[in-house]
Amino acid sequence: MTVLSKDIERHWTAIGPLLSIRNEQEYDLAVERLNGLLDEIGANEKHPLYTLLDTLGALIQTYEEQHYSIPTCRGAEVLHFLMEEHSLSEADLAEVGSAEVVSEILQGRRELDIQQIRALVKRFHVAPAVFI
Repeated sequence: MTVLSKDIERHWTAIGPLLSIRNEQEYDLAVERLNGLLDEIGANEKHPLYTLLDTLGALIQTYEEQHYSIPTCRGAEVLHFLMEEHSLSEADLAEVGSAEVVSEILQGRRELDIQQIRALVKRFHVAPAVFI
């Protein structure tokens, strides 16, 4: 064994558990650590722990892709979900149209147009693709 290997082995004992997600408990801990790093580092790519934040984010994403399937949803289904999450009624979305227009969209009788999608993206801070 080389000196480098011994040095890595000694440090890996402390660092290894931070980079291992094999079950829900380790996933929850990783998300908690990632949130803490985000609070401390933000988007500062020059911070000494930025690569840890980046690596941990990639590990979490991989775990989620393997263990949490994301159902395919239509724009109306996403809108309905967001409305429930924010306790909104059809009348609360005047930027989309009247309550009747929103109701028709939710019932699938009308499609969202580009202006409505832009308004929803601005309101809910989501990617336009979620409504397409």
